[in-house]
Amino acid sequence: MATVGNHLLAGLPARDRKRLLTLSVAMPLDLSAVLFRTGENPGYVYFPTSGFVSLVTTSEGNPSLEVGMVGTEGMVGAQVVLGIVEAPVQALVQGMGSALRIPIQTFRAELDSCKVLKQVLDRYVHVLNSQLTTSLTCVRFHQVAPRLARWLLMSHDRAHSDRFSVTQEFLAYMLGARRSGISEAATLLQRDGLISYKRGEMKVLDRAGLEAASCSCYLADLQCYAQTFGSVSARIRRTITP
Repeated sequence: MATVGNHLLAGLPARDRKRLLTLSVAMPLDLSAVLFRTGENPGYVYFPTSGFVSLVTTSEGNPSLEVGMVGTEGMVGAQVVLGIVEAPVQALVQGMGSALRIPIQTFRAELDSCKVLKQVLDRYVHVLNSQLTTSLTCVRFHQVAPRLARWLLMSHDRAHSDRFSVTQEFLAYMLGARRSGISEAATLLQRDGLISYKRGEMKVLDRAGLEAASCSCYLADLQCYAQTFGSVSARIRRTITP
């Protein structure tokens, strides 16, 4: 893991992992960069090695909404695993970092020839689909403050830092809520000593408290990943272990 940086690639047999690494190119993930847009046929798939990417659904005449998040636990462009090139969502860099980029045609050839790679990524598609479903359910049924806590925890997991820059306007965009609702929720979390928020900089002060304030969707995502892959990071293990 120390030499790969991406959980999916690190979990492959050494020979398969080495072959994929030789086919990939390291690239920066610049904040707010769009890797591809809804309906596009992207030229690459991406395996983040640091930073994270928001998966955003768009609809003409309506605000956009984040329906998933991908960090070092996953890949961006998972529709390719299903034999589909056209992107169903927009991929927006939310936390700057880096990724390994592989041309789609090259990657599809590897999927056809490497049974283990296909099995691992089929499992990841299941996890991602579960996250997408959970996100939509969360938007429909849960209040803004628990949803904001969940979003902050997901970002905290992937940022590997207690601090990250984010505006209330961006949070409203990601969570599909009014800016006034985001302001009220952030004030509530800050009043309880869980976060500090000033001039666009968010800091997690009380991780355990934030987990308690989050809706059940956060834990559901972690449990799905753990049950599917059988192993999780130390942070996730502490969260899902009684």
